[in-house]
Amino acid sequence: MSKDIVLAFSGGLDTSFCVPYLQEQGWAVHTVFADTGGVDAEERAYIEGRARELGVASHVTVDGGPAIWTGFVKPFVWAGEGYQGQYPLLVSDRYLIVDAALARAKELGCRAIAHGCTGMGNDQVRFDLAVKAQGDYQIVAPIREIQKEHTQTRAYEQAYLDERGFSVRAKQKSYTINENLLGLTMSGGEIDRWEAPRPEARGWCAPRAEWPTTPLQVRLGFEHGEAVSLDGERLPGHLLLAKLNHLFAPYGVGRGLYTGDTVIGLKGRIIYEAPGLISLLAAHRALEDTVLTKQQNRFKPDVARKWVELVYEGFYHDPLKSDLEAFLASSQSQVSGEVVLETQGGLVSAVAVSSPHILNAKGATYAQSADWGVEEAEGFIKLFGMSSTLWAEVNKPAG
Repeated sequence: MSKDIVLAFSGGLDTSFCVPYLQEQGWAVHTVFADTGGVDAEERAYIEGRARELGVASHVTVDGGPAIWTGFVKPFVWAGEGYQGQYPLLVSDRYLIVDAALARAKELGCRAIAHGCTGMGNDQVRFDLAVKAQGDYQIVAPIREIQKEHTQTRAYEQAYLDERGFSVRAKQKSYTINENLLGLTMSGGEIDRWEAPRPEARGWCAPRAEWPTTPLQVRLGFEHGEAVSLDGERLPGHLLLAKLNHLFAPYGVGRGLYTGDTVIGLKGRIIYEAPGLISLLAAHRALEDTVLTKQQNRFKPDVARKWVELVYEGFYHDPLKSDLEAFLASSQSQVSGEVVLETQGGLVSAVAVSSPHILNAKGATYAQSADWGVEEAEGFIKLFGMSSTLWAEVNKPAG
């Protein structure tokens, strides 16, 4: 009698291979595709058809847009920091994919989860830790298993499927591309060789020669740190982010080349493109800087960096992440208002901010006018610099 297992499924070579491989080990395979915004309707239909072709016991497609907004985008924008100051965590949809697979397992009453991650990358860590943190499940990773015996794993997978009469999709690519609502990452080829990317190493973001000549301006509305409207129209978060991607990608906004430390200790290098997410970060930071106190603005990046590290390294369900999010949520109580963003291409800037919570002194404008006297200013400077002044006096060179 076969045992039930839920496979996080994308329809690509790796997860297609997983289906017959698991079936031949006695599993009844139930596939789940969590659509986190990286496919169109045609590709979504292909994935569902592919699952049927492979003979799965059941298949479900889950709309992951709302979950990725609530579970990742909101706290990430509150944090306001990329990993190692750069990378905007564009593969964090992995955690929402795991959640969708576990929800399906609960419906089926099974305790086994499978994924198509290799034994060489970061995603295996994220998948496994996210599963382990949510219960006692058996985790099966077929690609890791075959890597123990086969060095050319993709060729082995293709031959395995072909021998069993399953078509292998012709999809020759120069680069490995991951795409979802958050953005796009690209690796492989000259990127992995630490060389300058070729012109064709490009996804959503238009090259400079194709940027529109008319500047783009948009107005984002925030309530308690969450973006809720675009140019006056209230939108669900995931739809707002998708629209920002569409608006800012033609201007080349949000593209970067990131080099840094991977989970497993190697140095990694990718191109990333996140026009909507980078625009959101710029707007939120401009609003936040005006309404938080100086001490909040100084301390918050320390919390943000730790939150980002936890998410990057697979600790999405660690209690510390929840503790940090409680602080981040508290810090957003007055982060409400509107921000006007503008780009002429490449960079995006917040050119106007409005909020009832801006920390303005009624009788003072920086470097222009003040409601205090000269004596008060001189006294403040004397006390504020007391330690440095004393050091200079005590340690004055002799003679």
